[in-house]
Amino acid sequence: MNELIISWIIFMSVWSFAAMGFDKKRAKKRGRRVSEKNLWLLAIMGGGIGAYLGMIFFKHKTRKTGFRIGFLLLAAIYILLIIFALGIDLSFINIA
Repeated sequence: MNELIISWIIFMSVWSFAAMGFDKKRAKKRGRRVSEKNLWLLAIMGGGIGAYLGMIFFKHKTRKTGFRIGFLLLAAIYILLIIFALGIDLSFINIA
């Protein structure tokens, strides 16, 4: 089951990254865009890491605070989910 979760997150992250790149390309050419709703949906459905990396890499939607904060939070959630799915022990982190 853990492999399925990790595979899903990777798949959705690649898709989200590509969607950010595609939308940036279309924005430059003034073509038909990927809707913000669809970008959010991809990020929420598991692609938060790819959406955040795509935002940074393509310098796309970086002026929108909601995207910056939201995609970062989603990326953090999915990274934690991967860490837990892999069974990585985080007990060495001392939060006091």
